[in-house]
Amino acid sequence: MKRLLIVDDKEHLLLLYKIEFEAEGYHVDTARNEQEALGMFEKNHYNLAILEIYLPGEDGIELLGKLRARDNKLPVIINSASARANDFFVSWAADSFVLKSSDLTELKQKVKESLDERMYVL
Repeated sequence: MKRLLIVDDKEHLLLLYKIEFEAEGYHVDTARNEQEALGMFEKNHYNLAILEIYLPGEDGIELLGKLRARDNKLPVIINSASARANDFFVSWAADSFVLKSSDLTELKQKVKESLDERMYVL
């Protein structure tokens, strides 16, 4: 079973993502901030991370760098409500950008594509 780490400061979104992705057959761990995410990352192996980059008082890009330093092959999807974030996406070390939506179809597709691509790289 593939394991996902999802980081977002919105509890209701974390619950939604957990329910939706577990229904798709993934094991999902959620974190509300950088500290929680790094603690989980130290204890578990993840196949993919989904990050909100705008966290209160924190910088999700900094978290992205720390995750990449620990596993430079980890697929990372930026999932942000800010369409402006996509303007800067190419300068980040993320694999994909998905604009947050109540319809998780695109996010689910990006997760599947990223995991499928990683299978061929390994």
